Amino acid sequence: MNRNLFFSSIKVVAIILFIIVGGAAMFGLIDMKGGQETPFFSNFFAEGLFPNGISALLITMITVNFSFQGTELIGIAAGESENPEKVIPKSIKQTVWRTLFFFVLSVTVLSAMIPREKAGISESPFVVVLDSIGVPYAADIMNFIILTALLSVANSGLYAATRMLYSLSREGMASPKLGLVNKRGIPLNALLITLAIAGLSLLSSVVAADTIFVFLLSLAGLGAQIGWIAISASLLAFRKSYTRQGGKIEDLKFKVPLYPFIPILALITNCIVMISLAFVPEQRMALYCGGAFFLGCYAVYHFRVKKIKKVESPKQEVELNAGKKMVI
Repeated sequence: MNRNLFFSSIKVVAIILFIIVGGAAMFGLIDMKGGQETPFFSNFFAEGLFPNGISALLITMITVNFSFQGTELIGIAAGESENPEKVIPKSIKQTVWRTLFFFVLSVTVLSAMIPREKAGISESPFVVVLDSIGVPYAADIMNFIILTALLSVANSGLYAATRMLYSLSREGMASPKLGLVNKRGIPLNALLITLAIAGLSLLSSVVAADTIFVFLLSLAGLGAQIGWIAISASLLAFRKSYTRQGGKIEDLKFKVPLYPFIPILALITNCIVMISLAFVPEQRMALYCGGAFFLGCYAVYHFRVKKIKKVESPKQEVELNAGKKMVI
């Protein structure tokens, strides 16, 4: 975790410096290279807010949401927190404000500094902005920062995927071998499988960048959508069940603001973004394969896991009443 903190710190410091330097150039506090005019907010309105329409924005959201994956790690880490009642609500609030600060401000600076005709995928937008200001070695600096950011994301991804496989195994939804841990408490089998699949995915960016890599990118984005849809739906179902059983809302340690508007909005918007995959030929296959996989997982759970749990429940209850220590 200390290593991940180090990588994250570099990324955070770099974003803060970029916002300060880019914002200063945006408002004319720093001269632009080559005597360029200070942009202020002119690039926002030069061709309208949505020059290609709302549909163009919609079909790019799956890639945007892929980049925002990781916020759901708060829920995964809850099971390992010493004091989740205090730590988790604090982490949720910090994530919201940090997202608004780091992402919204940095994207605002990027949008203000780069005219639409110069925006593209051949060069990093951060490099374009720094070059326009005249920052030396902008490309090298950004490559270093991007590398540390990737290492940070990879570390978090390995943790999340490994713990998910471990949890599935403990719940009887995956092979029992994935639930085995070593002396340090690490589910090594789950970790090795995650590393192997991650390595093959990385290889696809070199061998088949225009086909398999794009498909995997879309599939990962789809996974984020399904995860957030499930979180929103689970929250709505939990509140309904909680109050029906006599629970009091004021007793909840963390209450979602503007309930039920926020979870309903999240559920609808994420469903719309997921459906938008059908309108992008390069990403359509992810929707078909992901949908089939999702239905297959539900079928396995309904016809196999659910029946096993029903059979084991009476036995577990007897053992618990007998005072035996169990992990369920």
